[in-house]
Amino acid sequence: MKKNVEIIVQGFTIKTFKSNFGDYISLTAIARNKNANEPKDVVKNWMRSKSTIEFLGLWEQINNTSFKGVEFDSFKNEAGSNAFTLSPSKWIENTNAIGIISKQGKNGGTYAHKNIAFEFAP
Repeated sequence: MKKNVEIIVQGFTIKTFKSNFGDYISLTAIARNKNANEPKDVVKNWMRSKSTIEFLGLWEQINNTSFKGVEFDSFKNEAGSNAFTLSPSKWIENTNAIGIISKQGKNGGTYAHKNIAFEFAP
């Protein structure tokens, strides 16, 4: 992938970019396919699931030597409960995650490494 490439999938424009850690795909753009008005809610709801947290934690443990496992354990223990909420930025800040990136501004949104994005996609 080239840096900042847009691809069309099922009529939707999906933004991508390349970083030092690999190719990243916009989860926000994928989520618009499910809920055009509130794509960030789709991402946050996906991140509430215990299986999602376990997958993200495993991906980070394999690919990120700076991943904070103690903080991850806290999220893993709470995941799936009715009171549990998790935003991408909170995940990144607390665990030092590199698999998910939250961008502000014109090309903003939540991006994920392609391996994670493929898990998120319907």
